Amino acid sequence: MVKMVLVNLGFILLLLTHPAMALSQVNASIDKNPVMVNESFVLEVVADDDVNTNALDTSPLMKDFIVGRTSVSSQTSMINFNTTKITRWTTVLIARQSGVTTIPALTIDGMSTAPIELKILSASDPQAKKQQDLFITSEVSSNSVYVQQQITLTVKLHFSAELKRGSLSEPSLTGADINQIGKDKEAETIVNGRRYRVIERVYALSPQQSGDFTLKSPVFSGEIMVKSNRRSNFLSFGETKPVSVIGDDITLTIKPIPTNYQGAWLPSELLTIHQGWQPDINSADNDSNKNQSTFMVGEPITRTITLTAAGLSEEQLPEILMTVPTGLKVYPDQAELHTGMNSNKLVSQKVRNFALVASKVGTFTLPELIIPWWNTVTNKYQEAKIPAQVITVVSNPELENSSDFNKTEQSSLLNGDLANTKTVIIKEASWLQWLFLALWLLTSLAWLVSSLRKKETTNKTSNNTSTNSIQNTKVTTHQDPYLALLAACKKDQGQQVLSLIVPWVNQLNNKNNAKQKSDSAVFKENISSLDEALAEINNVQFSSLIKGLQACYFGKTEHEWRGKELVTFIQKFNKKQLTSVNETNLTLNP
Repeated sequence: MVKMVLVNLGFILLLLTHPAMALSQVNASIDKNPVMVNESFVLEVVADDDVNTNALDTSPLMKDFIVGRTSVSSQTSMINFNTTKITRWTTVLIARQSGVTTIPALTIDGMSTAPIELKILSASDPQAKKQQDLFITSEVSSNSVYVQQQITLTVKLHFSAELKRGSLSEPSLTGADINQIGKDKEAETIVNGRRYRVIERVYALSPQQSGDFTLKSPVFSGEIMVKSNRRSNFLSFGETKPVSVIGDDITLTIKPIPTNYQGAWLPSELLTIHQGWQPDINSADNDSNKNQSTFMVGEPITRTITLTAAGLSEEQLPEILMTVPTGLKVYPDQAELHTGMNSNKLVSQKVRNFALVASKVGTFTLPELIIPWWNTVTNKYQEAKIPAQVITVVSNPELENSSDFNKTEQSSLLNGDLANTKTVIIKEASWLQWLFLALWLLTSLAWLVSSLRKKETTNKTSNNTSTNSIQNTKVTTHQDPYLALLAACKKDQGQQVLSLIVPWVNQLNNKNNAKQKSDSAVFKENISSLDEALAEINNVQFSSLIKGLQACYFGKTEHEWRGKELVTFIQKFNKKQLTSVNETNLTLNP
């Protein structure tokens, strides 16, 4: 036992007194030779001692190579009482150009590596194509374009090894907007008898400056799986190797806007504009003249205008506007934008729908629509046109025969634009007009009787007053346009509401006339159209509510209308008007 302790103690003393190891040599090696231009290879530098991790200076490599990341590792081992220490640097390099070059000697703590002669193959070399594990191809839709003309860059990453991880940088071009289009696509292909997986990415580039520029292709950096040098009877270990690859740079010529061009700049290979109608104006009834069509008053028609351009982004497409003559009302929808690829070219499209409603009979001409643009193929100014369209509007039998509409109302109800559209008044009496006149007279009489009753019952209790008010309401419900209007709103009967607006406004005017009579004032004449009613009320909220109601029935597509908001407005407005009249009467007639 004592002998064993003495042996161990002697061993420890031997280790303590053994002189420290010193750096004796530095070696450099590469994982392959020859290598290919724009494809990475690994330089490994090994020192036979534990030295400072920052001792390796890689700056001499930057002249002929792109220097990637450098990783450092240290290892200490002992075999038969012999201690070995190693420091290893691993650096990823990419050759800048083809040919034969030399990796220079690298110095660590006074010790230098031996230079390495390296052969660099071009991308077109047959030998290079056989040994490629990873490469990038880049292609643009055109190498010569105008300022703000869209071009596409298609980048494909090919790899035959198993990728552990990786990332692809963005391309770069001075003074250009670059955006990826869509998502990455994956596929498989065979190149020179070797199977590759392919990841494809497409970019849209919009240069903003003229001149000659170099488009820098993306750089891929990652790790691939390689066979391990370790051996085990039970387990097999996988190792990774850092890799990088760069695509070829592309030279682009960006031409300026022609000096003689006027208007918004729209450079495109092809720009078209066309229209569609619903119902179709090219039906059998209109085959005789495809630029002229016939519709009825109040019939909603939809005009769809589609603008398509190649080589322009959807943001560059101009606004589509439509002007109409007096007598037509237009309801534009929000424009729809689409972008896609066709034959490796960017194609953008803008679609906009316009709902038209005619408020009177006649012949109307929609002006032609012109979009100027520059043809980048012929280098000439061009115009995309939709010719002028003639629309003939005839009377609508359904509206003429409806019990809720007369000829005057047919024109006014369909008219939502007070500023630009004239009201057509047909001076033809109908039984409905006489009925409204009778209702107004009865309403005025009822109001006078109610006013006298209020004076006679001033000293009665509030309960009796409320009871009488309720009874009077029941008596006049069927004769009061105001109450009928509220009922129609609460039942969401939009067309009935439109027919009762005019009687209600006349009812308010008649009550004002009764007050003005004592003042020897000029009477307000009865109105006969919805336009006059809107002008009489003169309230932005009320006009908006009525236009919304009209759009529900006469817009592009009919949809359900709710009268709750209109009920609230009418009640408040009616109460305010009557309160004002009553207060004035009490002041003048104590």
